[in-house]
Amino acid sequence: MDNHSAPASADRVGRGRGGSAQPAARPKKERPITVIGAIIANLVIAVAKFVAAGFSGSSAMLTEGIHSLVDTGNEVLLLIGLSRSQKRADRTHPLGYGMELYFWSLIVAVLLFGFGGGFSIYEGVHRLEHPTERGPAIWNYAVLGVSFLAEGTSWFIAVRAISRGERGRTFWKKLHHSKDPSKFMVVGEDTAALLGILVALAGVALGEWLNASWPDSVASIIIGAILCTVAVCLIYETKDLLIGEGADPGVVKHIRELAARQPGVRDVRQPATVHLAPDEVIVILNVRFDPQLRAEQVAATIDEMEHTIKSEYPEMRHILIEAQTIAGPIEAEEEFAQG
Repeated sequence: MDNHSAPASADRVGRGRGGSAQPAARPKKERPITVIGAIIANLVIAVAKFVAAGFSGSSAMLTEGIHSLVDTGNEVLLLIGLSRSQKRADRTHPLGYGMELYFWSLIVAVLLFGFGGGFSIYEGVHRLEHPTERGPAIWNYAVLGVSFLAEGTSWFIAVRAISRGERGRTFWKKLHHSKDPSKFMVVGEDTAALLGILVALAGVALGEWLNASWPDSVASIIIGAILCTVAVCLIYETKDLLIGEGADPGVVKHIRELAARQPGVRDVRQPATVHLAPDEVIVILNVRFDPQLRAEQVAATIDEMEHTIKSEYPEMRHILIEAQTIAGPIEAEEEFAQG
């Protein structure tokens, strides 16, 4: 083995018992129940809100109807992203299509900002300048109550999906570190929806109490501001994934430790990782081996190293190992900036 570094593995397979090669198992795909539940809830709610807005003339209710309709379309786009991200790798995309989910999630966040938040603010300002007669508010109260129950159910399903993640972390840390837009996008949208329903309810009730239409219009503007704020947060989170966010630092540290435990390994530099999909990560390892090892021993150690890592973390589907000997030139280890 020469003294210069050289790629020793490119998405190799682990060795099973008896030494036969077998591909690493693909992680089992979960049914997108979070997204499907949100689609059903939002579609039913959108129809009910439009009916109530037609009878009552409420600006806030019309805004809420548009919001629910946009949310329904957004969830459909998420389903499209989920489906396309699971396409098998081919010659033009040798690492697969996993990042399509991140692309469509970014589109969803932009639509929430533009159509959801933008239209809500416009409608509120327009109704302030051109007030309309108010109809019976009983429709608004009934639909808002049912909507809150439906959105709350969808929100609960999404929150439970996030909470099932790694133990030892608060829910907010799990939400922030989640790599699955089909979960954290639904939590964000449903949270905005629940807040919007409460604001709409306050606007309708205050308008009834004051016998005025302006509280309803102001509620519409506030709902738009909520949607824009949530959309900006979702855009920020999705942007990090789309440009190549790494695995959790604790996971990366453990991978380094697993690699360093292998016989004949003298040093492992800081691994580089990138999420290609929520359950698919590429790992690049720079490993220094004992120069006394023969080539076949290095190859066997590499196979065992990959098998060990994939056994602990099945999502580490692509493991690239750059092998060096101790006698080779020692380069300064690059420190990654804290994100």
